[in-house]
Amino acid sequence: MDIVFDRYHVSALMNKAVDELRREHQNQLDEAGKMTMKGSRFLFLRNYDGLDSEKKDRLDELLEINRPLYLIHSMKEQLRLFWGQPNEEKARHFLATWCRDAWESGIKQLINVAKTLASYRTGLLSYFRHHITSGTVEGLVNKIKTLKRQAYGYRDMEYFKLRLYHLHTQRYSLTG
Repeated sequence: MDIVFDRYHVSALMNKAVDELRREHQNQLDEAGKMTMKGSRFLFLRNYDGLDSEKKDRLDELLEINRPLYLIHSMKEQLRLFWGQPNEEKARHFLATWCRDAWESGIKQLINVAKTLASYRTGLLSYFRHHITSGTVEGLVNKIKTLKRQAYGYRDMEYFKLRLYHLHTQRYSLTG
């Protein structure tokens, strides 16, 4: 049985590292610098291609004046390409190259991500053998937990089971 890691957890790990570095650099700035960085958190965390042109321009300006943030942001964007590799061998090579570049960057947050990814390499590469992730199951478990919290006042376990069976039925109708 293979364990397959999905992109959500890898993205979350990388975004945490980007945010830590951003926060660290922001705390070292004077008041004018802090005002420049103010409101930039989600610019760094969003995917670059998902930003509109105005936000891209603002992010580009911020990255231009801060080399470590530029480096970690570009490494974050590169890591997203891992999931698009055509086969396991190319993915293995991509991951090894990415980890080497992260270690050579000298940025402790990137080094920590590289160590984590290197230690979970087998689970990451399993994706290319099976092309499945645990995302759907995790989403379903989250829905069940939410229903369970909402069901605090249910008196009947059978009613709770019925609600579970109909968890995915559409409850909204279009008006117009």
